[in-house]
Amino acid sequence: MYPPSQAAYDRAITVFSPDGRLFQVEYAREAVKTGSTSIGMVCKDGVVLVAHKRIPSPLIVGESHEKIFQIDQHIAASSSGLVADARKLIDFARMEAQKHRLIYDEEMPIELLSKKVGDHIQFFTQYGGVRPYGVSLLIGGADGGLRLFETDPSGALFEYKATAIGSGKKVVEEFFEKEYKENLSVQEGIRLSLKALKKTVEDKLIPNLVDLAVIYKETKKVKILGKDEIAAYLNEK
Repeated sequence: MYPPSQAAYDRAITVFSPDGRLFQVEYAREAVKTGSTSIGMVCKDGVVLVAHKRIPSPLIVGESHEKIFQIDQHIAASSSGLVADARKLIDFARMEAQKHRLIYDEEMPIELLSKKVGDHIQFFTQYGGVRPYGVSLLIGGADGGLRLFETDPSGALFEYKATAIGSGKKVVEEFFEKEYKENLSVQEGIRLSLKALKKTVEDKLIPNLVDLAVIYKETKKVKILGKDEIAAYLNEK
């Protein structure tokens, strides 16, 4: 008797293969791996998020292609994978953050928000008639401490000191394992993140192809850097 083919198990999200795999979730992870690279790093005075944007045509307005999103005044997220799926998750996260403020009159803890997003993603791996989200998020923020979480198309959630998602994940993580230190300042973290990002792209990095945000520990505020500020970092020797 011949073993059943993979095709018999990759049609529906609710069907496990004999070796315990959900192929649609694995395919969603592949969608993330083809996305442009996003990097997150926890520094001593803030969290740094850096994202590379692929803009295939000079006719596209670069600002219309967002990779970093502000969720609340103290939380931001960066995406890799299907941008439309990312927007949907960001809208969900923003709604959860505002509901928490209305109910409890306080900012939402980063870990709680990340778990809510992870639970929402997991819902779409468990029921027929839906598909998994083809996107991963790096969710960073300041809520007394500094936290950085990565979501996965399966709904899994991991906390990191520094990591990357997208096509350059392996290259960046190998670089960080050698170069990252926990006592880096935000300025040093930005420079190290851009240095890592340069290793993942063949062409020269220009400000129009980079999004960069910092969540500061002292103020608990998100600052999304402008093109001139990004250019200053990229032009440093």
